[in-house]
Amino acid sequence: MADEPQDDDAVAAEWEAMANQGEADQPDEFESASAAPAPGAKPTRILNQDEIDSLLGFEGDGDGDKDRSGIRAIINSALVAYERLPMLDIVFDRLVRLLTTSLRNFTSDNVEVSLDSITSIRFGDYLNSIPLPAIISVFRAEEWDNYGLIMVDSSLIYSIVDVLLGGRRGTAAMRIEGRPYTTIERNLVERMVAVVLQDMSAAFEPLSPVKFLYDRIETNPRFATIARPANAAIMVRLRIDMEDRGGKLEMLLPYATLEPVRELLLQMFMGEKFGRDSIWENHLATQLWSTEVDIQAVLDEQVMPLSEVMRFEVGKTIMLNATPDSSIMLRCGDIDVVTGKMGRSGVNVAVRVDKVLRKSGGLS
Repeated sequence: MADEPQDDDAVAAEWEAMANQGEADQPDEFESASAAPAPGAKPTRILNQDEIDSLLGFEGDGDGDKDRSGIRAIINSALVAYERLPMLDIVFDRLVRLLTTSLRNFTSDNVEVSLDSITSIRFGDYLNSIPLPAIISVFRAEEWDNYGLIMVDSSLIYSIVDVLLGGRRGTAAMRIEGRPYTTIERNLVERMVAVVLQDMSAAFEPLSPVKFLYDRIETNPRFATIARPANAAIMVRLRIDMEDRGGKLEMLLPYATLEPVRELLLQMFMGEKFGRDSIWENHLATQLWSTEVDIQAVLDEQVMPLSEVMRFEVGKTIMLNATPDSSIMLRCGDIDVVTGKMGRSGVNVAVRVDKVLRKSGGLS
């Protein structure tokens, strides 16, 4: 009986050791939850085709004018949104009002012109999206020294031809597909384009005087290339309705064409001065008249080598090529202002101005 306490202690120590070993062998709940699945296990989440298209920025039912997202948005991030040029809305709204009156006089019919959209697009994408057949007019902005495009679709071409050649009202223009445009059709469209270009010049007149000149007409988009395919451009789509007839007219202005007037197009309203203060400008101009400057009277100038200058000593005399009747130069800083003759006025040495020098340094 005396050995039973010793046996109980040994049994308790053995049970404690077994319990500690079991806890060490059991995996932790967090570790088991975060462990990687078996190589043959099936993934629990798979992206469907709609989610993949949304991630890449390809919307099956989306319009090209809408904002892109995903990778497509990163690709097109170099495009400058036309909303950054707010003055364009004012210019083309003025163009719509001018064009409505001009086309009514041109066709002697009831014409309604409306602005469908103004969007930013790459030049190459626009050429690929032109529906054929179409007539593309290339024009030149003379003051800006660059080019632009006007595209007239087939519906508007046949409508203009029908109206100008005396077609009856209330009937849609007959469209004959699969043939090139005749000389008469091209000439009539050229006359309409001349009216549009004249109104465009008038629309830009309050902003910046510019004259748009007709250059040529093309029916193949490849021959109407005026910019690199990756260059950004502004595309303006106009809708022209003549009762039951009409069509679309599109204008394309590359950003390189608008670059000379970019600062003007950034204005929020006509005549914005971007922080200029006329009161401060007038005050500055007034104060400039009372500003004191130092004037130096130069009797003569000589050029001599540095070695001779280094041999100068106290008492050495330098001979000047000037006489009492020689002209002297009055200089402000490094700028020659006037020339004159030196004399005396009372106890003061004076200079009588003979000639005023130009900014370039020549005599006037």
